[in-house]
Amino acid sequence: MAKTFKARLLTPTGSLFEGDAAGVQVPGKNGLFEMLVNHAPIMSALEIGRVKVRKEDNSEEFYAIGGGFLELSNNNLTVLAESAERVSEIDVERAQKARDNAIEQMKKKTADREEAEKALARAENRLKLARESQ
Repeated sequence: MAKTFKARLLTPTGSLFEGDAAGVQVPGKNGLFEMLVNHAPIMSALEIGRVKVRKEDNSEEFYAIGGGFLELSNNNLTVLAESAERVSEIDVERAQKARDNAIEQMKKKTADREEAEKALARAENRLKLARESQ
């Protein structure tokens, strides 16, 4: 019996991961959940957070995502992320600037408050995951 399933992490700019996974943990709307081989079919919205891909050799890869959706059916998982990057590749200085810009936007009366809050949450997620990976 297979111990892995096919997984893909896609963004509007391309693919970040395509390969076999023993498990994939994602930030769902109601909290973290993990999919394993032969998981029941599922479609779910995703929150800003961390995706963990565990490979057959138990090595792990981590990604910061800015929300999105996933579909799993017949041991084929597709995660469609609004934005994503490998945690090991997060540019902390750029994330800090994005955080500062979002805070400035939130201070403006003309700003789109919801979009600024989402930008702040994405930047803070990236900073938090970068700190945790050190």
